[in-house]
Order: sequence, then C-alpha cells, then structure tokens
Amino acid sequence: MTAYIALAVVVVIVIWAVAIYNRLRTYKNQVENAFAQIDVQLKRRHDLIPNLVEVARGYMQHEAQTLEAVIRARSTAVSAADEARQSPGQAQAMGALMVAEQALVGQMGRLMALAEAYPTLKADARMQQLSEEITSTENRIGFARQAYNDQVLDFNNEASQFPDLIVARLAGFAHMEMLQSTQNEQERAIPQVKF
Repeated sequence: MTAYIALAVVVVIVIWAVAIYNRLRTYKNQVENAFAQIDVQLKRRHDLIPNLVEVARGYMQHEAQTLEAVIRARSTAVSAADEARQSPGQAQAMGALMVAEQALVGQMGRLMALAEAYPTLKADARMQQLSEEITSTENRIGFARQAYNDQVLDFNNEASQFPDLIVARLAGFAHMEMLQSTQNEQERAIPQVKF
C-alpha cells in the first residue's frame, strides 16, 4: 500500500513538473516569436539604409565621412542582430543589439540632419519615400519591441515564481533581458513649454 502511495506521489510530481515545463516552454516560444517580429523590422531598416545612403551620396559629396559612418553602424547592427537572433533574451546578445542599434539610430539622425542642409536632396522623391519608409519602420520596431518586452515580462514572472522557479532552474530557463528604446535620453526628454 505504501508503495502505491509513493508511486502516486511520484507520478503527480512528474505530471506537475511536465506541466510547468510545458508552460515555460510556451512562454519562451512566445518570446522568440516576439523577437522574430523585431528582427523582421530591423532587417527592413537595415535593407533601407543602403538605398538612403546611395540617394544622399549623389547630393552630399562632401559628407562622405558621415555616409561611411552610417554604413559602418549598419554593418555593426546587422552583426548584432544576427547574434541576437541566435539567442533572443540572452543578456549579452540583447545588450550588444541595443548598443549597435543606438549607434545606428545616432548615425541616421546625423545623416537626416545633414540632409536638411541640402534642399535638393530634401526635395528628392526617392529620399522622401525612403525617409517615410524608415519612419514607418521605426514605429513598427517600437511596437514590436513593446510586444517583445511584454512577452519577456510574462516569461520572467512565470519563471521566477515558486514553485515554477524550481522547474525553471532545473530545466535551464534563464532570466531574459528586455530591449530598451534605441532613442537616447535627449530624444526621449519631454519638451518643456514656457510662456
């Protein structure tokens, strides 16, 4: 009789652990899917940038250094995205991606600011179209980042609560990192209105 009770307890514990593992795996899959949505938008941005640089190059011969900096930042961001794609949520990969994307956004901001000084470039239809597509993509990245962060929060909450914490640690489910905005503090600052 005692053996049956012990066997029943073991079966219940195994079923409980499997249920928790499956739930954590579902959350992790949702995080990976959410990152894939960010990745699609990052690829879109990365693909648009060379076209934007080529259009600008025709008008901005004296700004070759800026154009080259944008291309270098894009290359670094593409590499960081490739690394993050291999392990979404891993702290080192997400940190490198955030730094690379922030550098790219900074260089793109410089390019767009310089483009303002060239009225013919600013009026170029291809430049306007590419600028609009990049702006649209930036908005999509923001929405995808929010969805990703929501999924990471759900996963981290689930994996850090007892008793799920036990299964998470035994199964190797590590804490996942959220993606921060690629805007710098100055761009995020609330404008001050004074009368």
